[in-house]
Amino acid sequence: MSDPFRLDGKRALVTGANTGIGQAIAIALADAGAEVVAAGRSSCVETVDAIKARGAHAEALTLDLSDPAAAATIVDRVSDLDILVNNAGIIRRDESVNYSEADWDDVIDVNLKAVFMLSQSFARGCIARGQGGRIVNIASLLSFQGGIRVPAYTASKHGVTGLTKIFANEWSAQNINVNAVAPGYIATNNTIALREDPKRNAEILSRIPAGRWGDPSDIAGAVTFLCGSAANYVTGAVLNVDGGWLAR
Repeated sequence: MSDPFRLDGKRALVTGANTGIGQAIAIALADAGAEVVAAGRSSCVETVDAIKARGAHAEALTLDLSDPAAAATIVDRVSDLDILVNNAGIIRRDESVNYSEADWDDVIDVNLKAVFMLSQSFARGCIARGQGGRIVNIASLLSFQGGIRVPAYTASKHGVTGLTKIFANEWSAQNINVNAVAPGYIATNNTIALREDPKRNAEILSRIPAGRWGDPSDIAGAVTFLCGSAANYVTGAVLNVDGGWLAR
């Protein structure tokens, strides 16, 4: 019996794979046997080099999701994809009464519209080839909570969980499983300021039952599980990887 956690022979596209969570996901999928296309607006050469150093195969792809319609055509250029991980995202902060339309549009385009366009293109390819696939969307704690001073981000991440469910409803019969992973507080470049602020760091840790910040590999492991045959009957789910944050 083959290992249900292996991804040998699979080809995966990971967006936002240049650093942090996206980089960890790309490396983990490669470690599980997948051939990885690491895509990002910034160079993903570091990620590709790390994968190749481990004896696996990967390639880098420049992908600017600020133009979702153009980005969706990338799926047509990357042949025979089995896995799509929609990880790329941006955030803009301001009081809701002052939030600009430009910031709203920028965040929604990258975090939500691009997820729809890429997923739609991926699913069309899978259906046309008569084969299944896996989509994993990266959601957020703010898929469930409101947050403060991030209205577009909160709206986009609520939307990501909604898309995950409707895609699962429509495509699971074609053997395209669609799930999401909702990271908690993860130690990445985006959270350096919080971790270096003694007061905020203590407040956050006091709320996390696990008592620690998450590591990008914690998210990567969950994504790898959802991409493999071990998760054949998992679809439309949102897996919280948050050290217990939402349970408190």
